[in-house]
Amino acid sequence: MEFTPKWIAWEITRRCNLRCVHCRSSSEMIINEHPDFPTEEAFRVLDDISSYAKPVIVLSGGEPLLRKDVFEIAKYGTDKGLRMCLATNGVLVNDEVCEKLKASGIRIVSLSLDGSTEAVHDNFRNQEGAFKGTLNAAALFKKHGIEFIINSSFTKRNQEEIPKVYKLAKQIGATAWYMFMIVPTGRGEEIMNELISKEDYEEILDWHYRMEKEENDILVRPTCAPHYYRIVLQKAKEDGEKFERRTLKFSTGGSKGCIAGQVICLIDVDGNVLPCSYFPLSAGNVREKSFREIWENSKLFQDMRDFKKYKSRCGSCEYINVCGGCRARAYAMTGDYLEEEPFCNHMPMKIKRANAS
Repeated sequence: MEFTPKWIAWEITRRCNLRCVHCRSSSEMIINEHPDFPTEEAFRVLDDISSYAKPVIVLSGGEPLLRKDVFEIAKYGTDKGLRMCLATNGVLVNDEVCEKLKASGIRIVSLSLDGSTEAVHDNFRNQEGAFKGTLNAAALFKKHGIEFIINSSFTKRNQEEIPKVYKLAKQIGATAWYMFMIVPTGRGEEIMNELISKEDYEEILDWHYRMEKEENDILVRPTCAPHYYRIVLQKAKEDGEKFERRTLKFSTGGSKGCIAGQVICLIDVDGNVLPCSYFPLSAGNVREKSFREIWENSKLFQDMRDFKKYKSRCGSCEYINVCGGCRARAYAMTGDYLEEEPFCNHMPMKIKRANAS
């Protein structure tokens, strides 16, 4: 596997107008002690990254639309040849924002939708009116010809909504629907008892496999659920057919599970480079080292790319190269990012044979 940065989420602000139950950022509306970095630093980071690679850059947060210079940052990245995208909760989107999005070169926008009804979504987002905001943003994006992705996060409180949210994403015109299985980090640590059970997890991924085989209208992908790619191979074998996966727009790892620190990463608002949005350990800081040096030489990233170091069931698994287990979830649940994926119930053949002998 080639370890080239293809997708970088960039937390350009801590500030947010919502307080979602699962948020890794634990964002607040007003941050006085640690303000956002200046525009000039944003340009420097984009210069640094573009001198080494040309990944997709997703401007995230917090809520990135709270930064007055968000469109300047996007335009600067576009002019550097980077594919600039935006992740928003949708509440602040209006006609003016849509016009600025297009002018800045933003290629695609992701919206959050965690329930098929106002009651479920607003409860998850801890904000009355959040559901209406997402639907309004989707309508405005359609009006202005802006492609958008729907990201949906699930715990026990809304797991029954999964098929309904998928249908709603199609109805409102999304280009893609990504089903996120919660990793308990940031504010998400407070809902540890709401994590979907192993058994339900497997059933949900089975449902996604059947749905994806029949889906032609919208791109779909389970996210933070790496053992889905083990299930794909198992089910395709049972069905006696080869399962062809489609290319995903402005995403990556379409046929590989955990790709944190392998082809994706997150840069947080303080300049720390993390393996992914749910992984709280830093590989280095772009204020102290070049992005290339961090990406290529950090021990954390090198560990995550060395599958022979993986432990327990993951280390023995025949699907290690297509799954890898969620490194962020392993760290959150065990304190060791090289440990086994705690929400996978597969028993590797190597362990079965050892137990039988």
